[in-house]
Amino acid sequence: MENDLNQQIINNKKSIKFYNSLSKKIDTLNFKENTEVKMFTCGPSIYRKPHIGNYRTFLFEDILQRYLEYSGYKVKRLMNFTDIEDKAIEEARLKGITVKELTQEIAILFLEDLKLLNIKVPTFIVRSTEAIEEIICIISKLLEKEHAYYYKGDIYFDPTKFKGFGKLYGIDMTKWPKKKIRFKRDNYSYNMWNLGDFILWHSCKDENYPCWDAPIGRGWPAWNVQDPGIILHSLGTKVDICCGGIDNRLMHHDYNIAIMESYSGEDFCPYWLHGHHLFVDGKKMSKRKKNILYIEDLIENGYSTKEIRFFLIYSHYSEKMNFTYRKFEKVSKKLNMFLEMVSNLISKKNIEYSSSEVPKLIETISPIFEKNMGNDLNVKNAFDNVFEIIKELNSLKMDGKISDKDSSRINDIIHRIDEVLKVIFTN
Repeated sequence: MENDLNQQIINNKKSIKFYNSLSKKIDTLNFKENTEVKMFTCGPSIYRKPHIGNYRTFLFEDILQRYLEYSGYKVKRLMNFTDIEDKAIEEARLKGITVKELTQEIAILFLEDLKLLNIKVPTFIVRSTEAIEEIICIISKLLEKEHAYYYKGDIYFDPTKFKGFGKLYGIDMTKWPKKKIRFKRDNYSYNMWNLGDFILWHSCKDENYPCWDAPIGRGWPAWNVQDPGIILHSLGTKVDICCGGIDNRLMHHDYNIAIMESYSGEDFCPYWLHGHHLFVDGKKMSKRKKNILYIEDLIENGYSTKEIRFFLIYSHYSEKMNFTYRKFEKVSKKLNMFLEMVSNLISKKNIEYSSSEVPKLIETISPIFEKNMGNDLNVKNAFDNVFEIIKELNSLKMDGKISDKDSSRINDIIHRIDEVLKVIFTN
């Protein structure tokens, strides 16, 4: 009986296609017998406050989850909080506080921003420091399998020991250097591949660092083994979808794949989605350029959180996006025009009958929304197409040609669509 119910749920799911960074082509989601999707989405490094570019990524992940649920899937979503890494340690030292004090403050700010932007809180939010046991377990097994090794007290992963290394990014392993090269830092500032072995575990040579006693040696986990530890902690060795910013395609996600698949001996994840950067006035945000924008900057300029959310989702997630105040004003104006039309459409005017074209137009709203959303989460096209239908219906409403019964139908449909967009009826 339960199997029949699961099959019925699967049969009722809507088709969703998107560009899969792993296969390098448009794929149709196929979870076989799964009625629950396990999704891992890269969360923030909580040593500094996220800016609007970071929230563009988190919003694309939110839209993905919401549309999967709209389409009939149950989603179990995990987000990591990176709360221990080189940058966090350095930032805490500069501020004269502990890493825990630094990251706790940023974590609170981030959760407040999730509420402001109507981003659904993931099923699990796990800090790196909460998965130390799983991280040690993974590294221990990698040492045992000889995928990892000690060097001067630290532990490194040897990519040449993993068949298929770099398959996400598309690395040509024939060009891998013959000479042994090791990369000790968690993060590097340049956008190039580190062609060499990467660190898994930093030995604790400075007791001012946060360190853990472990069978593999006293130390702390490197950034690239933290996500695998967090995933093992909450979802096991396999997930259905992984997401993150486009910068994670450079090394980080290939490192995650190599670690997880070397540890388990199984395929880790079949579907990968990556959101592109947000620029400000055509330039990448940076402290040096003094062009970083935060959520509160836009709020202080008089914009609503609804307008901020809409601007950041009103594009294709995999394409570069540019923020200018002029563009923001234009997009906000379109949203507010849409909200006014919807408000008029769903209001009761004591009209008993609709004209003949009204039911046909109403029937096109959901299919056109689903056609575009199911085609690689094209939020902009989905909204624009719905906008045109609402505009036509609104004209008929103004002419007294829409009944109260049909107004109620429109209300129900738009409410359902807003479970994905969260910019229409939410405050």
